[in-house]
Amino acid sequence: MTEFITIQVGQCGNQIGSTFWPAVLDEYGFQAGKTTRKRPTSTNFESSFHSFFSVPSNNKCGDFNTLADLVGANVKARSILVDMEDSVVSKFKTGPFRSLFDEKCIVSNYPGSGNNWAEGYCYHGPLYRERLLNVIQKAVDKCDSLQGFILLFSMGGGTGSGLGTYILTLLADYFPHVERFVSCVYPTGTEDVITCPYNMALATRHLIESATCVFPIENRALFDIVTQTLYRQSSIVEFRPFFDMNNLVTNMLLHLTSGSRFSGSMNVDINEINTNMVPFPNLHFLSSSFSPLTRPASKLPPQITSQQVKYEMFRNSCSRSNQLIKIDPLGANSVLLGSTLIGRGDFSLSDMRNYVDHLQTKGRFTHWSRKAVKVGLCDVPPISQTSAILTLFNTTAMRTLFSYILHLYNKLYQKKAHVHHYTKIAGFDVGFFSECEDSLLNNIGLYTDMENARQPN
Repeated sequence: MTEFITIQVGQCGNQIGSTFWPAVLDEYGFQAGKTTRKRPTSTNFESSFHSFFSVPSNNKCGDFNTLADLVGANVKARSILVDMEDSVVSKFKTGPFRSLFDEKCIVSNYPGSGNNWAEGYCYHGPLYRERLLNVIQKAVDKCDSLQGFILLFSMGGGTGSGLGTYILTLLADYFPHVERFVSCVYPTGTEDVITCPYNMALATRHLIESATCVFPIENRALFDIVTQTLYRQSSIVEFRPFFDMNNLVTNMLLHLTSGSRFSGSMNVDINEINTNMVPFPNLHFLSSSFSPLTRPASKLPPQITSQQVKYEMFRNSCSRSNQLIKIDPLGANSVLLGSTLIGRGDFSLSDMRNYVDHLQTKGRFTHWSRKAVKVGLCDVPPISQTSAILTLFNTTAMRTLFSYILHLYNKLYQKKAHVHHYTKIAGFDVGFFSECEDSLLNNIGLYTDMENARQPN
């Protein structure tokens, strides 16, 4: 039994959570308004359900058939909701799944962190430190086999970037042996906050120092996938871009944790990803993609899967247009430091071997990473699909993200524009600016060195 605690921070983190939890319940056969549960194909539902939900010891998961059964048994999501402005968090208190969230695990305030990393990290962090630690400890105490924390937040605002990374450092200090996985959204190319470059740079430094693995997401990549792929390939009449963008992140997380939750002939636990894909401590930012990119709300019927269809899924998952971040993992300027392929549903070991061969032919590797492609097979496919595949790449092309952040940061900091908004916050040291710049430059240098290293014959 593997357990995760999700920590949703800020408006963005909690909006992702608002699509994540219904999707998790859907994978286990529970839907709002349904009187019976559609039994999932998993043979270990009892243990897999515990991954995201705390169930009192006097209850058996197999006895649950409706949401009302979950509520009656006092089942709670393993989730901590944090926001310094409670408009999004309040929806968790009133929605159809409200009884699944423990109000003692909700930390909110008013009026927010003012789009300022310093307010989130240096002011709200210390102010709520004891309460946050108590809430986290309460969630940890309900776990028997905690494998990791999954943090969700944006890098552009004040609460997500500031308080989100403050919580990350707390986890590193107080729970150093528990993995810390971060799925964070970078508003690169869509910035609507003038101080966004500072927030991204300051927060990224702490991701480099304190996270186990980071799965960065870019808003512009999500928007392009939704508008250029999902909507063009479907007959959808109702367009909900923000909902569908959040669903892309949700589906990635479901695929990422599938091997830890469900049975499989060659399952990959999420902690194996860190072991196999992070060759050096600071280079733990992983590009993610999956296929097919179907819209969950459309409830498409299962398709007959052929070798050609599955191979096309693999190719799409490796393509630049499917990446949740604006990079090309198989491009000319990319060297792969680590790779993972996770197939769900109707994939065989033979299929995966063929995909590995194709990847090793198409991609550029170091001499030590070419043979180290991690493969996972999970028996349980996503809802309404017969198969899906997730690809993860640790690629030197990630330096383009750091370079872009540094470019935006320098445009502001060279003029010392808006610096006073940060230095006026107690606990913020002006040296934090140079430290985050050094951190970005160091990672860019590490990626560049890997990219330029001569490969032995």
